[in-house]
Amino acid sequence: MKTIFVTGGVVSSLGKGLAAASLGTLLESRGLRVTMGKLDPYLNVDPGTMSPYQHGEVYVLDDGAETDLDLGHYERFTGCVLGRRNNLTSGQVYENVLARERRGDYLGKTVQVIPHVTDEIKSRIRELATKSGADVAIIEIGGTTGDIEGLPFLESIRQYLLEAGEGNAMLIHVTLVPFIKAAGELKTKPTQQSVAKLREIGLQPKIVIARTECPLDEDVREKLSLFCNVPKRAVIEARDVAHTIYELPLMLQQEGLDTVVCQALQLEPAPAQMEDWAKFVERVVRPRKRVRIAVVGKYIELQDAYKSIYESLTHAGAAHDCGVDLVLVDAEGLEADGGPEKHLRGVAGILVPGGFGDRGIEGKIAAARYARETGTPYLGICLGMQVAVVEFARHACGHAKADSTEFDPETPDPVIYLMEGQKDVTAKGATMRLGSYPCALRKNTMAHQLYGLSEINERHRHRYEFNMKYRDEMEKQGLVISGTSPDGTLAEVIELRSHPWFIACQFHPEFRSRPRAPHPLFKGFIAAALGHVA
Repeated sequence: MKTIFVTGGVVSSLGKGLAAASLGTLLESRGLRVTMGKLDPYLNVDPGTMSPYQHGEVYVLDDGAETDLDLGHYERFTGCVLGRRNNLTSGQVYENVLARERRGDYLGKTVQVIPHVTDEIKSRIRELATKSGADVAIIEIGGTTGDIEGLPFLESIRQYLLEAGEGNAMLIHVTLVPFIKAAGELKTKPTQQSVAKLREIGLQPKIVIARTECPLDEDVREKLSLFCNVPKRAVIEARDVAHTIYELPLMLQQEGLDTVVCQALQLEPAPAQMEDWAKFVERVVRPRKRVRIAVVGKYIELQDAYKSIYESLTHAGAAHDCGVDLVLVDAEGLEADGGPEKHLRGVAGILVPGGFGDRGIEGKIAAARYARETGTPYLGICLGMQVAVVEFARHACGHAKADSTEFDPETPDPVIYLMEGQKDVTAKGATMRLGSYPCALRKNTMAHQLYGLSEINERHRHRYEFNMKYRDEMEKQGLVISGTSPDGTLAEVIELRSHPWFIACQFHPEFRSRPRAPHPLFKGFIAAALGHVA
């Protein structure tokens, strides 16, 4: 097993997760089996209780782990199916160490960062690497070099590299080489100082990936090579992509990143086969058609809040050789600023994503009603399904005060209510219905046609569910429950019998979409949007 660690320096949000994922793409294209992981220095046990404004999207894995959004990049860029062990936080580390201390596992010793915390981190890294059965493990360390909370992770990596030995493990440092307009030149000093910070604690990167707006000329490469103590061929340019993040693996391949990595790890795999990836990128960059899709959400101003949604639309668009022009609509704006007609007229499809809390709910309900009444293709995800049910109950079934008990506990018609298994739950962290669950699809429905299967597995993250007491009444009015849990007690997919394309699901299909394998619901949604005369 070979191990690659990826750190970041100078500033946050450099894209080291994308760099790590892109390296995974390249190594897989050479025939190597790859696994990936993320070490996050924050003290939360997981990001499940964080606001999207703090952390962006929470990405849910098959086993129910609520993880960093970078794990979404890992799964989309590689063939990995990740699990709980692929994301480690400081909160998990200290939780485990303190539990061992309480059990007496340390035999009366003074519990310290070194060796007890660092041993815990190294143990989790080895567990990830060995249990995956992969040839190469790529592990990203969150945060920025120099952050105080990240020091135990960096010390653990130093020890791991020493114990693994030359040729078995390596460090890649992603850093910023800014262009100073006043001087008209790129500046290498921030990168020099970031690498110097690593070397202070005994870490020497084998490769420096330089994020930059402008090409690195030979003088800049030579300076980075000299002061960062890496060969010039190991100074890798990562210029800002022109169109899409999926260009990055091709750009890093041109820079020779995978070749330098394989040489450093004494690997001799086959040459990279990136032709299919290049064809996908070509369809994203130069599509023959375009379609306008409205996303009606409450975190619209934050790009990372719906990251997997946006990427899934890109995947589905590429499958139809179609570019997707996003119309981002603030759900609160629909409530007060001209209504849905002003914001949604002219779009070819409407997508309402998940979320929590009552802010913007009436706007989302208005969007679902607009889609239903105008025949506009609609895809509702999690909360997007729940608001569609509430809207249908109010305006098609005559229950004017129908609602979810999440928003109105006293509603006379609780068409969405707290699941039975959630009623005695008081803790917030990792207590929802999380992870992959089976869903039985009803024959002769649109959902069954799109999937081409009678049973599927999808990832969930919710506490509230469709109230089956209203099933018969709603089905008489044209709402079809086309997917349920295998025992038939939970509604998983709904659609409208008389609508051209109106589907909503309780699960999160965006977590299973891949560039070269778009999710059936997103693929069908884009096809319907292309056929819709807006």
